[in-house]
Amino acid sequence: MAQSPFLRIGTRGSALALAQAHLVRRLLAAAHGVREDEIAVEIIKTSGDAILDRPLSEAGGKGLFTKEIEEQLLDGRIDLAVHSSKDMPTVLPDGLGLVCFLEREDVRDGFIGRASPTLADLPRGAVVGSSSLRRQAQIRRERPDLDVVTFRGNVQTRMAKLNAGEVAGTMLAMAGLNRLGISGEVTEVIAAERFLPAVGQGAIGVETRLADTRTRDLLAPLDHRATAIALAAERAFLAVLDGSCRTPIAGLARIEGGAIAFTGEILRPDGSESHVASRAGTVTEAEALGRDAGAELKARGGPGFFGHA
Repeated sequence: MAQSPFLRIGTRGSALALAQAHLVRRLLAAAHGVREDEIAVEIIKTSGDAILDRPLSEAGGKGLFTKEIEEQLLDGRIDLAVHSSKDMPTVLPDGLGLVCFLEREDVRDGFIGRASPTLADLPRGAVVGSSSLRRQAQIRRERPDLDVVTFRGNVQTRMAKLNAGEVAGTMLAMAGLNRLGISGEVTEVIAAERFLPAVGQGAIGVETRLADTRTRDLLAPLDHRATAIALAAERAFLAVLDGSCRTPIAGLARIEGGAIAFTGEILRPDGSESHVASRAGTVTEAEALGRDAGAELKARGGPGFFGHA
């Protein structure tokens, strides 16, 4: 009779998702003295992976990348799910929670140009592709003369489209490119102060059943405290704004010692207007600072920023 796995990890099937799931598996195996092959990795196809012909904002938002995985968590077919934190909705199904964050990778965006190595040097009218409304708005703010188009697909698909000449350039998260070992493709690293990243960008989050104390205890050694605190502020900010794929929202918290500094931003999709709010305090105030910044921007932006007008 086959022995049951030590743990069962659920993940999407893209190269990046698998790289992240296998990283979690390696860390779990090392932390608990088991072989990596004793921890199963289950590939789960999500609705978001199947929809490639239109923006996710038109199809249902971020939850499309998590729905099927969370269903398997809830019915016990897997023990934990590995996610890119920026893909996670702020409201999770009852009984589930993000209980562990790995140490954060590079939070910046990387521009990969073919017509020019930098965004600033692209010729007027050049086509730039991005699947992120946040990046699209930030590109349009900086270069309103460019033609910014929706660019769906996993990293390899987008790179293939770029190399086929469908666009003159694209922008991707440095963290994902680093994890895939292809950051050498980047022709310009964009400072976070110039393009504030998505909430959670660069952080791998692990979701499990809140009542599953065994899995939570096994994940505890992997949880990176500073990353968890930063994500608490960022996700609190996003929750106030009711943020989803429909809204260009950015936010980044930085931790230094016992202090936290948070900056959040909202933009109009065409890049014509944006508002920024910053907060600083102690790490014990992380969620409160994020909520407060979100409340400020919600008041300053009005309903037109959030898809309700």
